[in-house]
Amino acid sequence: MHYRSHTPAAPLSSFIERFWLCSDAPPHARERILPSGTIELVINLREDEIRTYDSSQPDRCTRYSGAVVSGTYSRFFVIDPFQHASILGVHFKPGGAFPFLGLPADELADAHVDLGWLWGAQAAELRERLCAAATAAARFSLLEQALLSRLIHSPARHGAVPAALGAFGQTGSEVRVREVAERVGLSHRRLIQVFAAEIGMTPKLYCRVRRFQRARALAQTAAPDWASIAVDCGYFDQSHLIRDFLAFSGLSPADYLRRRTGQVLPNHIPLSG
Repeated sequence: MHYRSHTPAAPLSSFIERFWLCSDAPPHARERILPSGTIELVINLREDEIRTYDSSQPDRCTRYSGAVVSGTYSRFFVIDPFQHASILGVHFKPGGAFPFLGLPADELADAHVDLGWLWGAQAAELRERLCAAATAAARFSLLEQALLSRLIHSPARHGAVPAALGAFGQTGSEVRVREVAERVGLSHRRLIQVFAAEIGMTPKLYCRVRRFQRARALAQTAAPDWASIAVDCGYFDQSHLIRDFLAFSGLSPADYLRRRTGQVLPNHIPLSG
């Protein structure tokens, strides 16, 4: 699989971590996409369809148009990478998609939606132009233009959300949601509301997902010390870490390491079927 990425210039760099482009299908039949606490915009350049598969019924799929927004997920979902032999995406920073959606991000939680449902006819027009573009650079440029045009009329973000993200992003300490609410001058309930509206999940769930992601990142060595990783990431013990791995990936830590072979994209875990 060939993979290219691009970081857009300001002001989009405040909202978007990277644009990415993949070509050539990988050799495995299915991939699990792990939750990351972020939203993704995905455009299939090969065919005007994107499918996701039921984890409990592998032959059952849900079909979407060739341009979708993948909301924040609380567990993994499954895709067919053969269908995605030429695919383009936008990986938003936590909360970064909110200005471009036109609705609260938590309305997309654990769901994919057609981009046309959010952007109307502009979604199909953008996909047609991206498919016709001859180079990766041209496609990234078209994406930048489209997103910049929508940013002009975007809603203002609540100042408490970046402050909460900063507090929850600190490593080495577990910050309670109620403590953060006191810092930003909001009630506990109000902070949960504004955070979920922009991020797509509650603060508590977001912190769990990001802790799982930190553990996953620390496990990239050949023989990770899971007990030390559990302590470093703030888990009560190794059993607590294992429970979160099962909840978010459907795999034990050991199974995750075995499946990781052949991984190209972050949070994509190859499966044999």
